[in-house]
Amino acid sequence: MSPLAIADRFRRSIREMGWVNGVLYVFDRLLVTVSGGRARLHKNYLVAQPVWTRRLPPHRGTTIEVRRVAAFDPIIREFPRPDRAAPYRFNQGATCLTALLAGKFIGFVWLTLGPYQEDEFRCRFVPVPEGRSAWDFDIYVDPAHRNGIAFLRLWDEANGFLTEHQVQWSLSRISAFNNGSMLSHARMGAQRVGAVTILSIGPWQISAATLPPYFHFSTHPKSFPTFVLNTERLCRTDRAS
Repeated sequence: MSPLAIADRFRRSIREMGWVNGVLYVFDRLLVTVSGGRARLHKNYLVAQPVWTRRLPPHRGTTIEVRRVAAFDPIIREFPRPDRAAPYRFNQGATCLTALLAGKFIGFVWLTLGPYQEDEFRCRFVPVPEGRSAWDFDIYVDPAHRNGIAFLRLWDEANGFLTEHQVQWSLSRISAFNNGSMLSHARMGAQRVGAVTILSIGPWQISAATLPPYFHFSTHPKSFPTFVLNTERLCRTDRAS
């Protein structure tokens, strides 16, 4: 990348994300380039989103089919994720809902009713109280459908699934470098409950967070921080309820 391109990306990042997140984003991109992908910097906000019934009127989004995916479903081959991702997630008891338009895959959302061991970096998230809080992750909508209602259609079905299991809050992590996702979650009533920054360099990993454990250093895959995310004191708004 040329110096002019780097300067342009830096200015754009600052404008879109603010000084702190903009600088961190550019630093991550430089790390990836220099290390050939062996080093990464992740900054994530941890949010809790109230489980609601429906956002779309009954007549909206009926052309989009949302169904639960089994571990052997051939639709998984169309997911824009590494082959190892789906088996890893299903082995943790995760549920995948996928959206289809005219039989064609256009998006998915993953949910788990218990703890989740991250597959992008070494970290474990535990939503509590058990039975009333869940974890959602890797929400994807095909770029061609991101200006439509596919996102809300997926979330209507996801919230229906969570409601059936008496879940009141769904917790997740959002990249501090993804303004679009943060705005989408904010519109749905998400509340920030913490933040975690993770620097990975080969097998080494350093994490710094706003909740216990505040700092963690590991040198092998079996060493990782566990973050317990408690929704018990959060307040739901009338709109979300």
